[in-house]
Amino acid sequence: MEKISQAFRNLIQLQSFLDRTFSFREILFWLVSISCLFPIIPAPLALLFGLLFANFIGFPLANNKQRTTDYLLQFAIVGLGFGIKADEAIAVGKQGFQLTLASIFITLILGWILGKYFKLDKKIAFLISAGTAICGGSAIAAVSPAIKANKSQVSVALGTVFILNSLALFVFPVVGHALALSPTQFGTWCAIAIHDTSSVVGAASQFGEQALATATTVKLARALWIIPVTLIASMIFGKGPRKTKIPYFIGLFLLAIVANTYFPFVEKYRVQFTQIAHAAMTLALFYIGCGLSKKTLFAGGIRTFGQAATLWIIISSTTLWVVTYYF
Repeated sequence: MEKISQAFRNLIQLQSFLDRTFSFREILFWLVSISCLFPIIPAPLALLFGLLFANFIGFPLANNKQRTTDYLLQFAIVGLGFGIKADEAIAVGKQGFQLTLASIFITLILGWILGKYFKLDKKIAFLISAGTAICGGSAIAAVSPAIKANKSQVSVALGTVFILNSLALFVFPVVGHALALSPTQFGTWCAIAIHDTSSVVGAASQFGEQALATATTVKLARALWIIPVTLIASMIFGKGPRKTKIPYFIGLFLLAIVANTYFPFVEKYRVQFTQIAHAAMTLALFYIGCGLSKKTLFAGGIRTFGQAATLWIIISSTTLWVVTYYF
C-alpha cells in the first residue's frame, strides 16, 4: 500500500512538472547544457557561455548548483583515469614531484609577503595563496574552516582566484603553442600554474592526450598537499589541528588507472570512458561560469586582485621557465 501511495505521489509530481511553463531563459540554459556534452563545444567556450549566462542572461537553477558542479568534476576526473596507464602515472609523478613541492612552499611564502605589501586581511591573503599553491577553490574550501575564515572572506578569495583561473583556460594554450612546448612540458606547466583542476584539464585537453594525462596526474598529486597545508594553517592561525576532508575521488582516479592498466576489458573501452569524462568536464566548466557573476568576480577590490594576479604571474612565468629548460 505504501509503495502504491509513493508511486501516486511521484505521478502527481511528474504531472506538475509537465504542466509547468518553461521560460526562454531555462530553455536556452538546457540547450547549452546539452550542447556541452558534445565535442562541438570546447572547454573555453563552455566557460564563456557560463559567464554570459551569469552576467547577462541569468542562471535559472541556483539551488544545488555547487553540489552538481562538484559531482561532475569528480566524475570527470575519475573518468580521465581510464585513459592513463600506471607506468605513465608513476613516471609523471616522479618527474613533477620536486617542482610541485618547491612551487607550493614558494607560493605560500611569496603570497604571505605580497599580502603584507598590499595590506590585505591575513586570512584572505592566505586563502588566495593556498588556492594558487594547490588547487584553487578546493584548497580554499578545505583551508577556510581550519583558519575560521568567514563567508565573506571565502567569497572574496574564491572570486579573485576564479578570475585568474578562467583567464588561464584561454591564455595557456596560446602561450604553449607559441613557444612550441611539448605535451609533457605543457601538461606539467598547467598542473603547477593553473589554480583549479577543471581549468587544468580544460587547457591541457587542447594540447592532446599526453598533455592531458600529464596535467591530470601531476595536478591530483598536488591536490594531496591540501592535507598538510591545512594542518599547518590551523597551527599558524592558532586554532590547533582540525579535521581535514580527504579528496576521496583521487583514490577512485588511481583505481581507474589500475583498472585501465591491468584489466583488458576496461582498457577496451578507454576511449568511451574518456569521451564521457571530457563531456562531464565541459559541462562542469559551463556551470562554473554560470556562478561567476560580476558581484562574485569583483568582490575583493583592486588590492586583493593585485596580490592574486602578482602571485599568479610570478609563479606561472617561473614555472614556464623551469619546464622549458629542465623538462
